[in-house]
Amino acid sequence: MTATVLMVDDEPDLETLVLRKFRRQRREGLIDFLFARDGVEALDMIDRHPHVDLVVLDINMPRMDGLSLLETLQQRDDRKSAIIVSAYGDMTNIRTAMNRGAFDFLTKPIDFSDLEATILKTLRHVEALREAQRRQTDAERAHASLSRYFSPELAKRLVDGNDDEMAVQWRQIGVIFTDITGFTSLVEMVAPEQLAKLLNEYVGGLTDVVFDHQGTVAKVIGDAIQVLFNAPGDQPDYATRAIACAEAMDDWAESFRERWMREGVDFGATRIGVHAGAALVGNFGGDRFFDYTAYGDTINTAARLEAANKSLGTRICVSDVAARAAGAFRGRPIGDLVLRGRSVALRAHEPLSPGQFDDPATAKYARAFRLLEAGDVAALPTFAGLVGTHADDPLANFHLRRLLNGASGATIRLD
Repeated sequence: MTATVLMVDDEPDLETLVLRKFRRQRREGLIDFLFARDGVEALDMIDRHPHVDLVVLDINMPRMDGLSLLETLQQRDDRKSAIIVSAYGDMTNIRTAMNRGAFDFLTKPIDFSDLEATILKTLRHVEALREAQRRQTDAERAHASLSRYFSPELAKRLVDGNDDEMAVQWRQIGVIFTDITGFTSLVEMVAPEQLAKLLNEYVGGLTDVVFDHQGTVAKVIGDAIQVLFNAPGDQPDYATRAIACAEAMDDWAESFRERWMREGVDFGATRIGVHAGAALVGNFGGDRFFDYTAYGDTINTAARLEAANKSLGTRICVSDVAARAAGAFRGRPIGDLVLRGRSVALRAHEPLSPGQFDDPATAKYARAFRLLEAGDVAALPTFAGLVGTHADDPLANFHLRRLLNGASGATIRLD
């Protein structure tokens, strides 16, 4: 990059001598020079060439002297690096110039070797300052960008840390997928400005829930959100966090939906899938843009578990892998799901709040499911009895319908 130096001096021969002295640097594109005869002309030159990197100026000049020029630049908050030129014995003015922001000084008559060394040294100083400013700006931009995805504490740690945590790598993670029931119909029925308000509030609210659990929002695509745990930072309890976050997201989404229902807006239920396992995680955006996300079978499974809720009547579907990794999981088994595009069944569960888990209806469901799992014909009347007393239980209704249609066992094939 070419540095631009503005020489401000009323000496008529200065321009010729400077151009001759810096002939090699000019030819190599390292330095370009501009010239002004006094402070007034210098200010006009700076206005027309705001990219000036360094000003070399004499103190004694007509119309506006060097000290007045420095003062004017200070008042304009135009922090140009400056080298002041003055007589050897004029230390009072040199000190004044240094107090007004001059970086260095030269004495007259000018030694052009000294001028060259001082200019090059000052330009190195200018570049160091600009590099520090660039790093600060990049850090601020990175923090702003990361704060869209990471909890504020984690965003700060990543900005201050090294890039290794952003590199693509295989990691054991917990992953959440969410989607909204009937979103396409909502788009067709609601005015665009109201839909934008709804989605902004919805995504913002769920993101706050994720951040409360120190999760990473990897993607937001319309009404769908993908959340990661144990990435990029280590979270040994990632499965526990993922399930707790999913339950908190469900609570928030149901409250949001009920509030808008009272306003006459039929905002659909949020469906949530939770899984845990290995995935390829990192910044897939290369050098051009930031795209921190995850790929692999673990991600696809979480997405299919989210979609499975539509058939099951549940709102949260947690894989057995995630439930086991979480340890103290409270919930009830859904069944062994053969997810869309798969041939091997995956056990899934519905998480329950402490109150739901301790409810006698949960014990009744557990007995009915054990009969279902064993292929016992008593499963049908047991589920029928459960639905008779708890007609609002979607999962019990789902199993009863299966049994009435001739199905048996706990393996459920989903299209």
